[in-house]
Order: sequence, then structure tokens, then C-alpha cells
Amino acid sequence: MKSFSWQWARSIHARLALVAVGLALLILTLVSIGEIYMIHRLITDDLLTASRQIASRITSDIRAGIPQKPVLVSEDAHVDFIQIVAPGGRVIASSNHARDLPALTSPEPDPRHPVVSFSFCLPQGWKCMQGVAVRVTPQANTEIVYAAGEIPGYLTGSGLILAVVAQVSLLTVLIGWISWRIVAQTLRPVEAIQAELAAITVKDLSRRVSRPCGSDEIARLAETANHTLDRMERAIRRQRAFAADAAHELRTPIAGIRAQLESGRLYAEDMPEAIDSALRDTDRLEAILTDLMFLAGIESLDIHACERLDVAAVVRRCLALCPERAPRRVHLAAGVLVRGAEDQLTQAITVLIDNVGRYAAREVVVDLTRDNGHAVLVVTSDGDEEHVVTPITRLDTTPGREQRSAGFGLVIAREVAEAHAGTLVTTCSPTGITFILRLPRAD
Repeated sequence: MKSFSWQWARSIHARLALVAVGLALLILTLVSIGEIYMIHRLITDDLLTASRQIASRITSDIRAGIPQKPVLVSEDAHVDFIQIVAPGGRVIASSNHARDLPALTSPEPDPRHPVVSFSFCLPQGWKCMQGVAVRVTPQANTEIVYAAGEIPGYLTGSGLILAVVAQVSLLTVLIGWISWRIVAQTLRPVEAIQAELAAITVKDLSRRVSRPCGSDEIARLAETANHTLDRMERAIRRQRAFAADAAHELRTPIAGIRAQLESGRLYAEDMPEAIDSALRDTDRLEAILTDLMFLAGIESLDIHACERLDVAAVVRRCLALCPERAPRRVHLAAGVLVRGAEDQLTQAITVLIDNVGRYAAREVVVDLTRDNGHAVLVVTSDGDEEHVVTPITRLDTTPGREQRSAGFGLVIAREVAEAHAGTLVTTCSPTGITFILRLPRAD
């Protein structure tokens, strides 16, 4: 039972419904209190106004010398308690409803305040009265006219309060039920998205969640979830392709080392050559492991903590590292700054320049420009498309090891671009290959 209550309390559906019920109860309670107060105020004000009019008429008649009958008749049926009390507490005249009641002696208006409102309850029947006491003249020995009407029983008893409580309770239950249905209807697409996300596994990342109609928050949630699944699918596909490429690259030098060692064991005279070949294969393994470590470091890059770099200076450094296998045509805009890691950008740009230069037929074009808040580096050649776009072609910039070409060049370049919030696009045409590297500017 405790577990069920805890799970129910954690439900957004239940919490929103409870909030709606709580707010409704609070608002209805405040409105009901105001309603009771206004009803009481309106009725008592009407009684006071009618009582004042009747008492004022009687006092005017007394001052004018018009004799009053022993039994007074009220013009207003609601004001049925009237007494004219002489000094000493003697009742001179009264209405039928006040005939058998003792004389009122309180409140007694003074000359400065000739009209005073009052209320009192009769001992029999629990009736309560509301009215006014009016002094006839300012003299000390003068009559006082009391006029009052009965306050309705539902104002003095619990009838009105019980009715309002019942009204508030019914409205609260109704609002709670409506809120529960509305929240359930609103959250139904969220539950559908949750079920669809739970059914998506690594084995099948092509599935997507259904997007509700409209452009509200839930529709945007579904759209964001689908975009996240798109990125996840691309990342896993890239990871699987990378793992396959890495396995292929590692298999070749390992197989070479094994073959050379077996040859050296069988033929002792071939041992020096086998050792040299094994060392070359070991260098290839070292290059592959270096690339793997470099790729792991790219993922931990915090671009906001990096310094600003002059892209033109980085490109010149990369041009100096790459052997000039074909004529180059270079145009570098000055003052183009980006925020990033210098070693990673150097590695990525070096990969692009060396890849197009290695297979260029006539020339290599390197162009750096500004474009809508981005630094755009375009590297173009008329090289062989099949070789240039191979993702594991790489230049080794270590002195004395230019013959080594194993690695993950374009994979590294693309990861570096994405880590720097940029893009790397490869376009192929009959005239050659073009790499377009776009990075956000920081100048």
C-alpha cells in the first residue's frame, strides 16, 4: 500500500490533478466566504435602511405633535418590531410583534449621535433582529424609537454555511474529475512516446516515435526525441564502421608480423629482413593506436574553454607539414579566428591537404574565406575520387616516416569538425574532389 501511494504521488497525472483540486478548493473557499459576507451585508443593510426610514417617519410625527396609536403598523413587512420607549423605560406604543416584549433600553442614542444601529436576539425561537434606535429630540427626557426587522434564519444559523460547503464540495469534485480527464488526455501522447522509446533497441534504431499533431510542447518533445534517435543511429553506424575499419587495419600488420616471425623461425638467414618488416608493421600498429587515442581525446574537448586561433596561421603550418606533390594555389583571408584546440585542427587540416595532394593530377587549391559567421576552408584537387575519399588514408607527419599511410585520416577530420561545432562536407565531381570545412568564427 505504501509503495502504491508513493508511485501514485510520483505520477505527473496525479500531481497535476491534485494541484488543480487544491487551487479550485482554495479559490472556491475564498469566493464562498466573500459570497456569505456579501449576502449578509446586503440583507442587513436593507433591514437597516428600512428600519431607519420607519423610525425617522415616527420621530418626525412625534416632533410634529401627531399622536401615535398604541399599536403601530409598519409600512414594510420586514420591519415588524417597533417600540416607542419613554424616559424611564415605559413603552408608549409598539407593533404587534413587539407587544409582549419588554421595553428596549439599550442602545440609547445620545444627542450627538441621535441614530444608532443595533442587533439583538430574542430568547424564544432563536430569532435575531437588526435595526436602529432614533432619538426624537436632543433633550434629556425624550422618547426613543426602536425599529428592527428579523434577520433570516439561514444567516444566523448553519443553513447558509452548509449550503455553501455542499456547493464548494460538489464543484471541487467536478473540477477534480474534469482535471483528471484533461490531464489524462494531455499526457496520453507522452505515454505513447514512452512506450515507443522503450521498444527501440540497439538492434533496430530505425524506428521513430509518433509525432502528435500540432506544435505544442509534446509535439516538440517527440520531434526532439526523433532527432536524438537520428544522431544516435548515425553515431552507432559510424562506430560500427569505425570498428570494422579498425579491425581491418589492425589485422594487416598483425598478420604481417606473424608471417615474418614464422619465416624467421624457419629460415634463420631471413631473420634480419623479417625483423625490419616486423618493425615496419609495428610502426603501423603504433600509428593506428595513436589515432585511436587521438579520437578518444576529441570526444572530451570543451570548445568553450579553448583559445582563439588564427585559421590562416594553422593552414600555413599544415601546408609546411605536407609534401608538395602538386602545384598549390593558396588564398587565405586574414584575421579569421575560431575557438578550438590547435593540435586537433592542425591534424584535421593536414589530413585534408595531404589527401587531395597525394592524388592530385595538376594542382591543389586551398581557399579560406568568411561566410555568415563561419570560417570556410575549401580544399580542392583534380585527384582520383576512389583514393581521396577513403576514410583511412592518412599522412604521418612524423619526420622520417613519410612512407607510412595507415590511419583514420578522414574519420579524425570529421570528428574534429563536429567537436568544434562545425561540419566537414565532401563533394565529388568529374573534375575532382572538394573538402569544405566550416567552423564557427570567434572574431
